Amino acid sequence: MTSNTYAGLKDRVVIITGAGQGIGRAYAHHFAAQGAIPVIAEFNAEAGRRVEAEVKAEGGRALFVQTDVADEASTLAMARAALGAFGRIDCLINNAAVFSRITMAPFWELPVDEWRRAMDVNITGSFLCARAVVPNMQERRFGRIINISSATMIMGRENYLHYITSKSAMVGMTRSMARELGSWNITVNTFWPGVTKTEIERPSVPNEVFERMTQMQSIKRLTGTDDLAHGVMFLCSDDAGFITGQSLQVDGGLTFI
Repeated sequence: MTSNTYAGLKDRVVIITGAGQGIGRAYAHHFAAQGAIPVIAEFNAEAGRRVEAEVKAEGGRALFVQTDVADEASTLAMARAALGAFGRIDCLINNAAVFSRITMAPFWELPVDEWRRAMDVNITGSFLCARAVVPNMQERRFGRIINISSATMIMGRENYLHYITSKSAMVGMTRSMARELGSWNITVNTFWPGVTKTEIERPSVPNEVFERMTQMQSIKRLTGTDDLAHGVMFLCSDDAGFITGQSLQVDGGLTFI
């Protein structure tokens, strides 16, 4: 999976929301390869159990917890399950998001219900998950929270207003959380993935869009899930212990801030 070694990840308990497929699934495998324990917080029970089984088949440890990040009771149950199984929560990766099958349209044509669902999952979900895990991190005076944003936020791409608005909020959320949690040695950073293809079908994004965006990059290849996992693992590692409130872009130079 990876030959890189990230200091301190062994035995760390890492909650990854939306880890039943796509980039979240890749994160789970990479963390497990480092000796960490991914907690697969996934709404789709079949997908979550499959990733748990994959990690265990490779000799790693993992726990699937069915989770609706937009529901407070569900996120609290997620944290209790992780604590019950392992006694600690070291890292939270707020990866779950409404995206792959969203409506792509001018904002005045977007269904209001879909707008609200994007806000509930992408913004409120991250808030609720952080709120659920922080008490244990504060008690232990250690933690890493990674809020996933998107390169599309910098680009301001058309026809994605609900998604881009929600991902813009990750930056402000990160900065405020970093200020509030620093006294407990808890770091909070934003991570910005580039253009990435996974096994998830994205009917609203034809191949030519991937090709066009790749040509806009400084490094002209698609972002790999390995590229993203290395960045996230770094932010969760001891090597990044003095980095907080920051944004890390792993997009081949598609965007600059």
